[in-house]
Amino acid sequence: MVDNPPLISVCIANYNGMEVIDDCLRSIFEQEGHLPVEILVHDDASSDGSVSYIRDRYPDARLIVSDSNVGFCVANNRMVAAARGKYLLLLNNDAALFPDAVQTLLQEADRIGGSAILGLPQYDAGSGEMVDMGSLLDPFLNPVPNLDLSRNEVGMIIGACLWVPKELWNELGGFPEWFGSIGEDLYLCCRARLAGYAVRALAVSGYRHWQGKSFGGNKVVENRLATTFRRRALSERNKCFVMVLAYPTPLLQLIFPMHLALLLVEGFLLSLLKKEWRVFQDIYGGCLQSLWSERKNLFRLRRQIQADRTISWRTFIDSFTWCPHKLRLLLRHGVPHVG
Repeated sequence: MVDNPPLISVCIANYNGMEVIDDCLRSIFEQEGHLPVEILVHDDASSDGSVSYIRDRYPDARLIVSDSNVGFCVANNRMVAAARGKYLLLLNNDAALFPDAVQTLLQEADRIGGSAILGLPQYDAGSGEMVDMGSLLDPFLNPVPNLDLSRNEVGMIIGACLWVPKELWNELGGFPEWFGSIGEDLYLCCRARLAGYAVRALAVSGYRHWQGKSFGGNKVVENRLATTFRRRALSERNKCFVMVLAYPTPLLQLIFPMHLALLLVEGFLLSLLKKEWRVFQDIYGGCLQSLWSERKNLFRLRRQIQADRTISWRTFIDSFTWCPHKLRLLLRHGVPHVG
């Protein structure tokens, strides 16, 4: 690893990540190829001693300490603003790279010669099984894990390990800070594709990921999907945001009213099954309230994104699979546990 000048900036958003941050940081310091890499860590007002731990044990990492909890979007925007590399690798604190990961991403970036968002195969840190190689999208923007090693062009790359040239990041404007957390990777990938840039998953190398460490849930436990109120609320809200922002007008007019109607039905039925009105109020009602309260931001940003669009809506849906992913999960795992 070389100090000056860095070619690659690895950006790690950390919040109370003491139990996972060692594996993450070590995996970067142990990368093959002696690449010019810098490491930036944004600590989001952790209460577990992360700041002093990282500062003492990893003095070569550039530590940005936040006085308050600002969320994933702000954290990454701050790190990118301070980054000196040509390329950015956004990495979760609960993810650890394979030894050849950075070298593999750099080689692909050099090979294609243009701006693109790249990702690596994701493996479950507990079982070692491959989780996805990027994701396709269903009509309601639920990520559908891509397990086809021959398919590289995907709808989105999971933000746990996402490579993007800094120039492209700046052109796209980074993450909308009012997203907070969750769904920002979906937003960035959709915006990149609309502007004509590739979103590509590689079939080699990879990273290990402790899924759900940050927000809980997001995984199958004993053949049942588990999630949390906070994760589900943020996920439903931000998927709606991305749909409003990214869907070309014909798609938006067709799908968005259907999406809202299905959300309301889903929330009502789930509340009845759980016998807990909080499910509807906190997740689905909160989603509708957020759409209204953020309407000015949404309309302003939508105009900009659609004005910059270079592909047709038919090209945009090339990465879609038309079976609703929630239905597939319901048939396979039953009603999710929300805790």
